[in-house]
Amino acid sequence: MNLPPLILASASPRRSELLRQLIFDFKVLPSDVAELTDEHLSPQEICQLNAHRKARSVAKQIPDSLVLGADTLVFLGDEALGKPANAADAERMLERLQGRTHQVVTGISLIHLRAHRERIFATSTDVTFRPLDASQIRDYLAQVNPLDKAGAYAIQEHGEKIVSEISGSYSNVVGLPLEQLKTELDAWQRR
Repeated sequence: MNLPPLILASASPRRSELLRQLIFDFKVLPSDVAELTDEHLSPQEICQLNAHRKARSVAKQIPDSLVLGADTLVFLGDEALGKPANAADAERMLERLQGRTHQVVTGISLIHLRAHRERIFATSTDVTFRPLDASQIRDYLAQVNPLDKAGAYAIQEHGEKIVSEISGSYSNVVGLPLEQLKTELDAWQRR
């Protein structure tokens, strides 16, 4: 791809691994911006706002680069389930998700500050959990670290134990919607 130097404004190793499937040469410079929530915004708007704030924070430091900011949240209805505070919180989240369908939303912001260009979008994927009892939830949590994951789970880590079906982008559930991101990066080059 013929893009300006790319910076991923995220410390997520999962996002780095996914992005390498599209672009091999990029730098990682995590943003230290606090994530916001607002009950008056839709799930897509919240994730887009957070992605924009992360990307802009890094772009101000390096305005000649194309900065990619991302924010992924799990929504049960309109309620955001972020990263659990502790193991008990993770268990409560999975109890709420079990047997139900929820949405995983990732907001993406691409900013090239020097060129005064930005593209913001969001991707949503429906994820349906299997019915789970307390023992199955504890077994899953014993196999993954849920504390750095929105909704207390990672589909790529023993997801078959808890997920029965997804409708939409699998990579979005992991943390970066590769299909739409590739389309956006291709369009970025043509502008």
